[in-house]
Amino acid sequence: MFINTISESKSKTFKECQLKYRYRYVDRIKEERTNTDPLHFGSYIHKIFEDGFQANTLDQLTVIAENVKKDYTFSETYNPKIKVCLENFLRFNATLAETVSTEMVYEIIYDKEKDLKLNGIIDRVIKGKDGGYLIIDYKTSKRESTELDMYQDRQMMGYAYAIHKKLGVSLANISVAHYYPLTNNFVACKYSPNQIKQYLKEKVDQMWKIRKMKKPDFKAMQNQFCNWCGYKNLCPEFNSGLVCEQRLQALKDAKKTKKKN
Repeated sequence: MFINTISESKSKTFKECQLKYRYRYVDRIKEERTNTDPLHFGSYIHKIFEDGFQANTLDQLTVIAENVKKDYTFSETYNPKIKVCLENFLRFNATLAETVSTEMVYEIIYDKEKDLKLNGIIDRVIKGKDGGYLIIDYKTSKRESTELDMYQDRQMMGYAYAIHKKLGVSLANISVAHYYPLTNNFVACKYSPNQIKQYLKEKVDQMWKIRKMKKPDFKAMQNQFCNWCGYKNLCPEFNSGLVCEQRLQALKDAKKTKKKN
């Protein structure tokens, strides 16, 4: 299965379940989700921070929040959290220096000859007065990362490498952080060249492994992630092989019909 670009989302999905990777990124089957509230709320807060990083008052942020809310759907129980996030963000935002980018889309060529690339989107990049760079990833989840979690965070390693290559900055001058607007907590760390080297090796090995696979090679991997998977109705771990084939065929037929219309 040819692949020349990998994001941390793809990488994480492949580790969780190879069949899930196939359904999502090869067959392009939309995942069924029963509870989209956390996802929509998180995207909503991200959008406010993206559009409002220059805001100086709560009123300014509130106007932005009201303008974009129509694009997101979540339970009213989340509404009290909005003001908390906005107030905390204003305090946090006031401590930051120059914003280089918000929602920075990158595609870094790792090996031009072998056509291997890494891509992703960084929530925010800050340039400090001392010339150092801070990469911020906004998190609206209840569970907060520890410093140890950050040292092992592959997504943040990818971000650090991207800024290192894209802006020509030494890894020693790059910090990465999770910011939690619900609690106003901030967890940061730096990565050594050896950590990034190991991260890149893992990504390259993973891309080569996927390249060598054919569709039947992507196997279901039953584990704790199954509890939140939206592909259960297509998974042979939870249904007979015949039922899975029939449902997959029905999806293919529906897609063909949609194209004709």
